[in-house]
Amino acid sequence: MNDPEVKMMESIKEKYGKPFDHWVKLVRSQNFSKHGEILKYLKTEHGFTHGFANLVSHKSKGSDSSSQNNDTLISNQYKGKEHFKPLFDTLVKEISSFGADVQFAPKKAYVSLRRKKQFGALIPSTKTRFEIGINLKGQEGEGILEAITKSGSMFTHKINLSEHTSELKECIGWLKKAYANAG
Repeated sequence: MNDPEVKMMESIKEKYGKPFDHWVKLVRSQNFSKHGEILKYLKTEHGFTHGFANLVSHKSKGSDSSSQNNDTLISNQYKGKEHFKPLFDTLVKEISSFGADVQFAPKKAYVSLRRKKQFGALIPSTKTRFEIGINLKGQEGEGILEAITKSGSMFTHKINLSEHTSELKECIGWLKKAYANAG
């Protein structure tokens, strides 16, 4: 479980008067079938903000990434994209060598790369494109590193790789720089 999630779970009693487990049990007792129904219920009936309602909803349904097995999450990411799994394994090996504080946090569609904060993500986007999200504030796009100009993006840059990539060394260099900046 990631630290922000733990902090939210711990602070829910102060914000909404009951401990986290109470809200999960309450939602489960309502027998909602859809995520949106839970969000609406918690927001309208109990004054929850979206973030807290979303957390309770996912935990009550066991649909959040921390309620699932990491190997299963990763395996599911590569269904139909199995040819990218060796690239993923190579990247994980290389990134692991950056330092003992590297954290891999699998989500439903990607694996977050963290140190003290998120510095990147490994994303098997499509059958033909493997995307790497990178956080490098103030860095101009250069070489294979493409700046993301869309506001609200989770990353400042991205790298698109194909199955047979010759840019792996450059990619690792950008990831190492992002790792260093996240310390």
